[in-house]
Amino acid sequence: MSADHTPSEETAGPADTSRTKSAEGTELIRFDHVTKRFGTHTVLDSLDFTVSSGKHVTLIGPSGSGKTTILRLLMTLLKPDEGTIKVGGTYLTHEEKGGKLVPAGEKHIREVRKNIGMVFQQFNLFPNMKVLRNITEAPVHVLGMEKDAAEERARELLELVGLTAHLDKYPTQLSGGQQQRVAIARALAMRPQVLLLDEVTSALDPELVAGVLDVLRDIAHTTDITMLCVTHEMNFARDISDDVLMFDAGRVIESGAPEKIFSEPEHERTREFLSAVL
Repeated sequence: MSADHTPSEETAGPADTSRTKSAEGTELIRFDHVTKRFGTHTVLDSLDFTVSSGKHVTLIGPSGSGKTTILRLLMTLLKPDEGTIKVGGTYLTHEEKGGKLVPAGEKHIREVRKNIGMVFQQFNLFPNMKVLRNITEAPVHVLGMEKDAAEERARELLELVGLTAHLDKYPTQLSGGQQQRVAIARALAMRPQVLLLDEVTSALDPELVAGVLDVLRDIAHTTDITMLCVTHEMNFARDISDDVLMFDAGRVIESGAPEKIFSEPEHERTREFLSAVL
């Protein structure tokens, strides 16, 4: 990762989580001069940063600093007002035609977005589908997997997140923590190159947070999937991150290994933020 500052149930062992793998250390995500505005408010200000394949990068900073906007841009829930984003070397919301860079069509966007999985604050499970089908629905209808293969994959992932016994239940029969673990399994079922995590414990009761974080730690430590995480759980960030980016007012003001950011931050704003949340 680099940034330009100028502008409990037990889980199982490792599982293959990536659909198409990039070589470790190659550039997987790239933001070039990305600006995003809402009205007159600039949320991201000419942002440049990269994430390398296989790395776990955590975005920290105060609310409103632009962290979640980055994830929403990668999921194409938002589009940048300026600048470009690449995933796996391919433009996300642009494409080249006739030697020029133009806004991408929906087919192009969908194809690139297949490489990205996201777990949201709210679980967003299909309430009318049982757990197993919640996980198999997208692989079957988006990736074209055979139903049997998708179900086998789903069972492996439910074992990974400690929910094998609940595959035949509806989401409303599960606790919030269990629903979030199903959401994690559903995201991994698409075999994404990168997993986006947006404050995945913020909607949970405090006693349920540890179980979800333990699942994510297990995934981080036993698979090679790239993670881009927004969280206020600083101990979790310290534990799983290769790099931490501190955001403020739409810019990266400091970045580095978690040991440096959490123990010896250089920027006064980083010190202020950490003193408030640690």
